[in-house]
Amino acid sequence: MLQINLDQTLVAQASGKVVLITGAANGIGAATASLFNAHGAKVVICDLETCQNTAKNLISTFQTPENALFIAADILNWDQMTALFKRAAVHFGPVDIVIANAGTMETQPVLDLTDVDEEGILKESTEGFKVLDINIKGTMNTLRLALHHMKSNPSASGSKSIVLMASTSSYFGGTGVTAYVTSKHGVLGMLRSSQDVAAQHGIRVNAVAPFFTPTRLTAGFAQEWEEAGLEANTPQRVAETIAYVAMDGGRTGSCVLVAGKYLREMEETITGLIPRWVGEDVEEFMGRAMRFFVDIGGYVLPKIL
Repeated sequence: MLQINLDQTLVAQASGKVVLITGAANGIGAATASLFNAHGAKVVICDLETCQNTAKNLISTFQTPENALFIAADILNWDQMTALFKRAAVHFGPVDIVIANAGTMETQPVLDLTDVDEEGILKESTEGFKVLDINIKGTMNTLRLALHHMKSNPSASGSKSIVLMASTSSYFGGTGVTAYVTSKHGVLGMLRSSQDVAAQHGIRVNAVAPFFTPTRLTAGFAQEWEEAGLEANTPQRVAETIAYVAMDGGRTGSCVLVAGKYLREMEETITGLIPRWVGEDVEEFMGRAMRFFVDIGGYVLPKIL
């Protein structure tokens, strides 16, 4: 178990950095944008066009609103996302930090087997697929474009940083929110599988996994949570963790769980438990297999017509 103690001085090093945050008009994204701006960063707030007024109102509260810019983009729209990164670089200079924060959750149970039409045929879960699209495809779009633009960024090694928004649902599935849980497991896969490419270009990729945080996604039970005496995160607390992870130059491949006052590093902990999890014999075998793939230059992709 690796407890994390936030170094509050790290975010001060964000002064002059260009930080791009998706889903930044509200909630955790807005708190993160405000925090970086307060420490001298130039912040690009990305959200949907419908959030323009909300984003502009947010910027008006910043300590240095002239160091903030709202750019409307749908993370599922490749052309809009490409334009987002280009415009950010033109306005503020090369992007140093990207926070892939945008995400959503279903409003109806994906595995509701009573959701049938007049003939008794189960309906397709279109909303569930939308959650998968936004949380997986949208995050992957953000990750790919961040890596592409950062690889030519002349920033010193370690200062080019991407933070993915995972969740406790990346590790646990007991809530039964099927599409959301599935998508956040996918984000964890992106974190792990992006390390080699990112390292080739001196880019760090990490993640933050918040537990319950009062936002629009959790409004349906926030009061009951409080009445039950359970400690909740705050958007500010999660934002501080995101900033810490983004600015810690020695950290990569890490995922920090935020559960109220508790901060735990998850990935190193899991790695250390592998011998107990699968057995030392399987660990040794899989270690040799991974070295095999390294020796042949990586996993050979199939040729599918």
